[in-house]
Amino acid sequence: MDGLLPELEVIRADFPILERTLAGGLPLVYLDSANTSQKPQVVIDTMVDHLEHHNANIARAMHQLGAESTEAFEVARDKVAAFIGAPERDEVIFTKNASEALNLVANTLAWPGVHQLGPGDEIVITEMEHHSNIVPWQLLAERTGATLRWFGIADDGRLDLSDIDELINERTKVVAFTWVSNMLGTINPVAEVTCKAHAVGALVVVDGSQAAPQLPIDLASMPTEERPDLLAFTGHKVVGPTGIGVLWGARAVLEALPPFLGGGEMIATVRMDKSTYAGIPHKFEAGTPPIIEAIGLGAAVEYLGHVGLDAIHAHEQAITGYALEGLATVPGLTVLGPLDAASRGGAISFELEGVHPHDIAQVLDSRGVAVRAGHHCAKPAHARFGVQSSTRMSSYLYTTPAEIDALVEALEYTRHYFKLG
Repeated sequence: MDGLLPELEVIRADFPILERTLAGGLPLVYLDSANTSQKPQVVIDTMVDHLEHHNANIARAMHQLGAESTEAFEVARDKVAAFIGAPERDEVIFTKNASEALNLVANTLAWPGVHQLGPGDEIVITEMEHHSNIVPWQLLAERTGATLRWFGIADDGRLDLSDIDELINERTKVVAFTWVSNMLGTINPVAEVTCKAHAVGALVVVDGSQAAPQLPIDLASMPTEERPDLLAFTGHKVVGPTGIGVLWGARAVLEALPPFLGGGEMIATVRMDKSTYAGIPHKFEAGTPPIIEAIGLGAAVEYLGHVGLDAIHAHEQAITGYALEGLATVPGLTVLGPLDAASRGGAISFELEGVHPHDIAQVLDSRGVAVRAGHHCAKPAHARFGVQSSTRMSSYLYTTPAEIDALVEALEYTRHYFKLG
């Protein structure tokens, strides 16, 4: 199959969990990577090695372990900056996840400062967002008196931009949207929307949680008018650990935003009457950070860099196309979102007529196939298509065509199990 990673079996050997045998001797078919990716041995070993040989707090302890830990943490920042092509490494802020990164931005926009929102201002999001990129903006609107507006979704699962000139206007202060939908798989036109937002002086915030694992991102090479002002993603979807996320922001924007959390390491000086703050990135990293997790994330993005994001993207497109073809052979199955593999990421949500998604997932699990069922933290997107929930399969760089075949066979078994034909 064109596009598949040529060293696929070598890559699979890097992920020890993929060798696991389930109850009844079934091999694991893991198709839930949009939920969380599996971890290569190098990430596991890097984190264990740090705990065993270098563990100490960073930027505080004046001893060898402290220096080693600080260096490893900051090297991880360098690796993440390289992974997304950040113009400056100090523009990379470590958070505990993408949700915290997005909340950091939304909260600080409610406080006094250059970008503070107020009554009459407008925030624009989309109907296909993960809840993490909806709720923070709802809260910001409630706290500031700003108005929340949103793009709809077209019937084919793509963003409906027909009213972009009306939605993004002189009152628009923030435009926040996902790069790749976690439910529909849709890849959104970041450059087009960003250019329109920048033309009216709005800040652009992009949720890159589903994009970072599978799309090459090079912020420095993007024309300024097409480059988002802020980008968030999470570590556990890029073969890294949980408990670590990233907020990248343009230096001028980050310097203009007030601190999100107060505490140790984010200060320059503290007096009883007033404090002054450290420069970025430390201004936004109060307290002891997720040190081991950041170091694990550094190893993860370095691993993906060695494989090559262009090659990973080609693999995802090939597997997604193969999956769409296979799912089309299952009677009564409807895919939600674009049917063109080139227009979408590796997450495919679907319905099977007559069977609840939770039942589908349970039967698939009995066959060794792991998928997700539910609303995928995207209730508005499901409501747009008149459903409460769906089943979602999602591939990644370690997914094989044989695993897609196993999914299709398990879905046929599900139909027979529920006597659908």
